[in-house]
Amino acid sequence: MLNNKKIVVVLPAYNAAQTLSKTYNEIPFDIVDDVILVDDASKDNTSELGKEIGIKHVIKHQQNKGYGGNQKTCYNKAKEIGADIVIMLHPDYQYTPMLIHAMAGIIAYDVYPVVFGSRILGMGALKGGMPMYKYVFNRILTLFQNIMMRQKLSEYHTGYRAFSKEVLQKVNYELCSDDFVFDNQMIAQIFNEGFEIGEVTCPTKYFPEASSINFKRSSIYGLGVLHTSIVYRLHKWGIASYKIFKS
Repeated sequence: MLNNKKIVVVLPAYNAAQTLSKTYNEIPFDIVDDVILVDDASKDNTSELGKEIGIKHVIKHQQNKGYGGNQKTCYNKAKEIGADIVIMLHPDYQYTPMLIHAMAGIIAYDVYPVVFGSRILGMGALKGGMPMYKYVFNRILTLFQNIMMRQKLSEYHTGYRAFSKEVLQKVNYELCSDDFVFDNQMIAQIFNEGFEIGEVTCPTKYFPEASSINFKRSSIYGLGVLHTSIVYRLHKWGIASYKIFKS
């Protein structure tokens, strides 16, 4: 609880058994009220381990719904249990839970309604071992998105995100893709509704147990990002309608 706000951390998981405990143990429970683990039909014992270490809300998909589909379940459950601030943290220990204080505080005290942990600010991505091709793609895509969306984010592709309940109530994320491009479609929704996004510098770690997508999936994701950005701009110009902006 921070400034009388209920803070809930959501963990969208897939085969995260090797890193789940380490991630969970670093969550600052002096301000975090609840944790939700959504296991997207993992092939390991992610959900069983989640229950063992004390996570109260553990949901397991019987069929894999994809990264976006996992997040939809996370946010729906968070709203169901009355969260005021929802922080999405990957349970693969790629992002440090130590930034939860900062990210939650920015929202709790009405500085920004959305906060991203940026790997680009402070060169955290390269220091943490991000592959060079991913770093280059990140920078090119981010530049294009900033131009199309008329924003100045340092990156659009971080998996560390915090939202106020007002944002999750206003944007219709159920219309977004169930795949990885969900993240960028949701950003487009956030900007379309007039919300601003704040950023904090976030170190990151790349290691064998951390989740990652291969070059082919990265390329498909990149094309989806370009499509989302272009149609967002066309939508703002009144030239085209896009399903993710429908109420």
